[in-house]
Amino acid sequence: MRPATPGRAGYLSVLTTSARSWLMTLWRILLAFLLFSLTRLLFYVLNLDLFPGIAPAHLAHLMRAGLKFDAAAIAYTNILFLLLSFLPLLLRFARPLRIATKCVFVLTNALALAMNCTDTIYYRFTARRSSLSVLNEFENEGTGSMLRLSGQFLVDYWYILLIWLAIVALLILLYGRDTPPARQRPTLRTHLLFLIQEVPILLLMATITVAAIRGDLRHSTRPLTLSNAAKYVNDVKEIAIVLNTPFSVYRTASKKTFLRAEYYDDPATLRAQFDPAIGPQPPADSTQRYNIAIIIVESLTREYIAAYNPERRAEGYQGYTPFLDSLVAQSLTYRHSFANGHKSISAMPSVLASIPMMVEPFIVTPYSTNRVNGLATLLEPEGYRTAFFHGAPNGSMGFDAFAKAAGFQSYYGMDEYPTPDEDFDGWWGIWDEPFLQYYAQSLDTMRKPFATALFTLSSHHPFHLPPQYQGRFPEGHLPMHPCIGYTDHALRQFFARVKKTDWYRNTIFVITGDHTNQKYLPEYKTSVTDFAVPLIIHFGDGRLKGMRPEIAQQIDITPTLLGLVGHRTPYIAFGQDLLRRKDGQMAIGYTSGVYQLLQDSLALLYSEDAPIGLYNWQADSLLERNLIGQDSAREQAMVRKLQAIIQQYNNRMLDNRLTPD
Repeated sequence: MRPATPGRAGYLSVLTTSARSWLMTLWRILLAFLLFSLTRLLFYVLNLDLFPGIAPAHLAHLMRAGLKFDAAAIAYTNILFLLLSFLPLLLRFARPLRIATKCVFVLTNALALAMNCTDTIYYRFTARRSSLSVLNEFENEGTGSMLRLSGQFLVDYWYILLIWLAIVALLILLYGRDTPPARQRPTLRTHLLFLIQEVPILLLMATITVAAIRGDLRHSTRPLTLSNAAKYVNDVKEIAIVLNTPFSVYRTASKKTFLRAEYYDDPATLRAQFDPAIGPQPPADSTQRYNIAIIIVESLTREYIAAYNPERRAEGYQGYTPFLDSLVAQSLTYRHSFANGHKSISAMPSVLASIPMMVEPFIVTPYSTNRVNGLATLLEPEGYRTAFFHGAPNGSMGFDAFAKAAGFQSYYGMDEYPTPDEDFDGWWGIWDEPFLQYYAQSLDTMRKPFATALFTLSSHHPFHLPPQYQGRFPEGHLPMHPCIGYTDHALRQFFARVKKTDWYRNTIFVITGDHTNQKYLPEYKTSVTDFAVPLIIHFGDGRLKGMRPEIAQQIDITPTLLGLVGHRTPYIAFGQDLLRRKDGQMAIGYTSGVYQLLQDSLALLYSEDAPIGLYNWQADSLLERNLIGQDSAREQAMVRKLQAIIQQYNNRMLDNRLTPD
């Protein structure tokens, strides 16, 4: 056997040391996981009175669910540590760098775990995991005041400090020792071989870190957010057990937080301007326990529907939705209907919980774990069977998590769909036509009355069609046009099936778009019509029909449906019952720092606490004439109304008051 050369022996020594360093790094990350889980358990034990009735098996489930959020937080916290630990240079074994790496690990993880420990107490006052919004709440406090508050906290809760110090001691004591390579000068060949060996390891660890931060690497899945915790809990309060505070802080670091609004000092005056609290309602003239089927159509814009464009239709415009045109003629519709956001994740809170998008989509804000009055939450006590349907892989867009937070008893996604491989579109999920048929079949077997919602997905980039439908729908002017034609066809097939059922006549169908998409007609390219989606309310028994010339918005859907089925208990809604209006004709929106309020024929644009535009959006469809200053009384009245909405929205978000007091 040939003896090892000095260079070869040196490289083998380095290789052995490197392998040991990999194992030690993995141990240290595992240590971080163990300590994060320990602080989660302490969070639960020290707040046991706030989480009654959690069985040991369910607690174990919550602890396991929390590991996913711990992984993201630990990846964020240890980015620098991991970079130093997998640095593809022999320099990383030098004693000064090993000491620096240990200091980075201990300090960053000690800080992250301090957040968890502190929040064990602070949670009692806020009922949610802390985020960067905590800084906004205390930003007006002076340094002296903050020091006093911090000092008093440590005095009152001294045991939390002791627990944290013990955790830091564990970080230091269990960190372990690194063994340096044999003391001999490495050759250039050793340096090169080490670099070649370690670069792939570094890239692998970078990929794993990104996957941990995002939750996974699937393109259809949004990065992990606070609201994703909802799908693991039986009660929204348990979300705080699943989450950890570092994750909450990191995830909201780049998000604008809501600032407390103080436009109105007098609560009565504020409520007189705008009050989202809807009290007990008198019985309507005629109510019954209707079934409810809400269909949120991906990217369905009013422009695509000829029935919503009578002037264009008179000029020969046919649109791209012949079935919806026929359905509009048999339904209650609103000519001027609007979305309350620009993203799919904004539509679910707007449509299903009457919560508009203001500044950020509710689902990705730190307040997504607030208690909410979802349509399903309010109807379940009245005997309704509730379910949400979406054909994408479960977890996509965080829809399953919000559906659970909004009270839906069941979620049906791609995982539940019987033949996913056959009907997968190769990109987002199940094609609309088969998934709508699955929806119809599910409704047929569901206990009545039911309240359900479905979110389609085919009318979306990359604008593909099933092979059998290539060339079947009008190409139009935009890639979206044939896709929306396909979804219209899928809706036609859905209604053809459900019309044959015995429950059809006792069902209210609501069709709306989640947000607008590609636009061709110039009148749909303004800040007003940028929110223009249809709102079609179809009664199986034909009870109400007609195109109404009024304003409607997505957040009006839940209050309107609750009124139609005779719901009478109090709830919070930023919209209104369209059949019993209390705020007149109104719609709100937010885009790039600008609030928008529509009232009757006027559109107010408002930013940085000042009006920046006022337009007669009906007479001036392209918004070419700014009327600021020309009708100061009306302008100021709209400003006061919008300020009241902002104050109610922001402050209720901050105070977790999205349910009745």
